[in-house]
Amino acid sequence: MIIAAVVVLLALVGAPLFVIVGAVTAVAFAQYTDAVTALADLKWVIDPFEELMGKDQFIAIPLFVGAGAIMTEGGMARRLVDFGRALVGWLPGGLGIASVIACMGFAAISGSSPVTLIAVGSIMFPAMVKAGYPERFSLGLVMTAGSLGCLMVPSLILMIYALAVGSTRAQVDAGDLFVASYVPAGVVMLLLWGYSFVVGLGIGSRETFSWRRLRDAFLDGVWALALPFLVFFGIRSGAFPPFKAGVVAFFYALAVTTLIHREIGLRKAFSILADAGRLMGILVLIIGLTFGLNKLFALVKVEDVIAGWVEPLGPVAFILLVNVLLIVLGALMDSVSATLVFAPILAPIAMAKGIDPIHFGIVFVVNMEIGYLAPPVATNLFVAAALFKKPFGQVSRAILPGLALTTAALVLFMFVPTLSKGLLNVARGDDVWEPFPWAGTPVGAGEARGADLGAISDEAIDRTRDERKALNEMGDDYYFSKEKAAAEDAGAGAADAGAADAGEVNLDGVQL
Repeated sequence: MIIAAVVVLLALVGAPLFVIVGAVTAVAFAQYTDAVTALADLKWVIDPFEELMGKDQFIAIPLFVGAGAIMTEGGMARRLVDFGRALVGWLPGGLGIASVIACMGFAAISGSSPVTLIAVGSIMFPAMVKAGYPERFSLGLVMTAGSLGCLMVPSLILMIYALAVGSTRAQVDAGDLFVASYVPAGVVMLLLWGYSFVVGLGIGSRETFSWRRLRDAFLDGVWALALPFLVFFGIRSGAFPPFKAGVVAFFYALAVTTLIHREIGLRKAFSILADAGRLMGILVLIIGLTFGLNKLFALVKVEDVIAGWVEPLGPVAFILLVNVLLIVLGALMDSVSATLVFAPILAPIAMAKGIDPIHFGIVFVVNMEIGYLAPPVATNLFVAAALFKKPFGQVSRAILPGLALTTAALVLFMFVPTLSKGLLNVARGDDVWEPFPWAGTPVGAGEARGADLGAISDEAIDRTRDERKALNEMGDDYYFSKEKAAAEDAGAGAADAGAADAGEVNLDGVQL
């Protein structure tokens, strides 16, 4: 009752979300645990910030936010729209298909659904209405296609999911999630293409195809089109782990927009980054305070309570119940908070039911995509209503066909794990087909973590050691002395020799 009163009071006075989360966490600590007996004990609420600062996924988030902000203002959306229209504008429903292509490309650049909706939707919605497409169809399509940002690399929700489950036994590598998300994103894309094609059959107005126009649009937009492939193949090949992909994306965006396209100068770039910094500051507070809430859940054993409720359920009943729960939560909460709070609770339970953590992560994130679209608290609906100056009721009705398509895709993803695991299985040399665990065989901890494409590859390990040596040469006093490093290496060698004498093989601390 006290917590509900705090939430209502803060909401009435218009308090920001991070203030509400922090206040609720502090009150809950005081009311439900013995950890808080004095005001100074509320450090429990902010303790997670120190731990977060050392997590690679957390470091990557502001870099991707900055890259998305630079590219949003640097003309990338317009170039992607021009290329999409030149490529498929002549087809039935061509403008709709072009909208989906542009949204997917820009979502892969910005990593954010609302940003994609604003950048691409503000261009394509008026163009589609002017060409004779129904207003409701046009509105619903750009909102649904904009939500593909949840699945396209470098998706912030994918990064936040990996961060949220990082301290559980169902932890996953962000690079694995990035690779796993491509096929599900492609499936949703094809569904929206088909929807646009069918609607477009009844519309006589189409654009004229021109090879010259396609060539010019490709050459103008080639730098924007290249970034998703740069990130994907960089992680896939082990050239850099996911958190370093944020560095690559940021400096790539800065170089393209300031030196190649020259649509923004350095002064404007600093202004854009300042605005992005304010957004990131709020996001950091929400993430940190939500981790404090997760610590509370651990103290009061919320996971054990939920596990007790679902213990009698098999994998099928469990995943159906979880998806209904997540859709409701996604409609009532923002996706970041819902992911941070519930992913650490549900992912280990799903793993115990035999559901692979990467497969569950993709299903979870698709639910968050639906949460961007499902009333009453759907982020993309509010953004669209404000952007296009339409009543919220009209926007809610317009989204229903797109919501039905993404829900159908969700059911497919739930029971066909190959759609999310297939690419990873190929990379690992395993069978492409991965069946759903109908019998509920638990996944082992080693299997759950899977192969880390980049972060734990031999190439990445060697590169990290080379970087450490380079840093050591730059300043012994600042980092650590060469003598200490030599002593450490000598000690490691002696330990390896001892293990060899004992008939064991030690590889980076893992005994086989």
